Amino acid sequence: MTDVSGELVFRRGKKVGKAVYQNRPLSKAGLSERFFALLFSGLVYPQIWEDPEVDMEAMQLGEGHRVVTIASGGCNILAYLTRSPVRIDAVDLNAAHIALNRMKLAAVRHLPSQADLFRFFGEAGVEHNSHAYDRFIAPNLDATSRSYWERRNWRGRRRIATFDANFYKTGLLGLFIAAGHGVARLYGVDPAGIMSSRTREEQRRFFDERIAPVFERRMLRWVTSRRSSLFGLGIPPAQYDSLLTSGDGSMAGVLKDRLEKLACDFPLANNYFAWQAFARRYPRPGEAELPAYLDQANYATIRDNVGRVAIHHANFTEHLAAREAASVDRFVLLDAQDWMSDLQLNALWAEITRTAAPEARVIFRTAAEPSLLPGRLSPALLDQWSYDEANSRDFTARDRSAIYGGFHLYVKKPA
Repeated sequence: MTDVSGELVFRRGKKVGKAVYQNRPLSKAGLSERFFALLFSGLVYPQIWEDPEVDMEAMQLGEGHRVVTIASGGCNILAYLTRSPVRIDAVDLNAAHIALNRMKLAAVRHLPSQADLFRFFGEAGVEHNSHAYDRFIAPNLDATSRSYWERRNWRGRRRIATFDANFYKTGLLGLFIAAGHGVARLYGVDPAGIMSSRTREEQRRFFDERIAPVFERRMLRWVTSRRSSLFGLGIPPAQYDSLLTSGDGSMAGVLKDRLEKLACDFPLANNYFAWQAFARRYPRPGEAELPAYLDQANYATIRDNVGRVAIHHANFTEHLAAREAASVDRFVLLDAQDWMSDLQLNALWAEITRTAAPEARVIFRTAAEPSLLPGRLSPALLDQWSYDEANSRDFTARDRSAIYGGFHLYVKKPA
């Protein structure tokens, strides 16, 4: 069942701050953390930036599984429904993400057809999307989420009107991508030009000749050396430091490597993440592969299963603490552990281990390449899990979102 109780409280940065703050408030690091928490209290991810296809393969997700995941932009949750798990509990600290997820679930359930769903979440410039919201979604949405989407800005426009233009150009991530395009154009490069490529060889040529040289520019290297420069990717100061360990010692070098993978390692016809990064939109049906929840072939299954999702404005550890032992089969942590102190990490894994069913699987991503658990997690906890290193490397290579250093799979050992 979908949790639409309306208890959601929009208090800027409070829940996020509890997860991010690790330094004294008036220290340089503490001020940076608090600025990040303020930014992160609004919409960050209009779409998920982790590959759900890799997730589902790594989890061996199927019928009967009980999943606890971080919600983020919600595309992952709807993709998981294609495998018909019995229950998905999605948690998030960000109140805007909660409102987005609840609205997506209501849209799947109440928009008249798959074509309407695609127009709402898959196309840009559909001016009547806000009218579809008013007629079909809003009457079936909890009061707090309605308040979020119907709140007006200084120009008197409702927040839901962003779906009449291009919703994916909003949020911190959308603004970050727009800024990247702006910087490239300053140096005479239009990143969207890569979309004319017909082969991976042409994609490689465009990247090497047009995009890669931008990362050698002195201004870009200076800007990206500031921790706040990556707040638009939802990367807090602690995760910025982790990223630096995975490249040539400069953030410009790390970003170049990750963008190279996105641009060159997968055909554009198979990578809708590249479409969002370079073309600033999703493909049209028949143009290239779509996110699973926007693919017509999955519509009936997702709609039949949408009632199996519950959305919680909660901390992952606190949510697990309220559950019975051995009650979860699959855990999806995204990259949240990169934010955590050792104390938070051990508290989380104590609850994961307690609530893990036999042969449970945990997946997560890290900014740097190696798993962050060895040396930080108590051996008494870590010894109860097996790390699938070979498959983790393979899944890392096949993650089309391309922005993470590592994908990691842990499997619960037999009792």
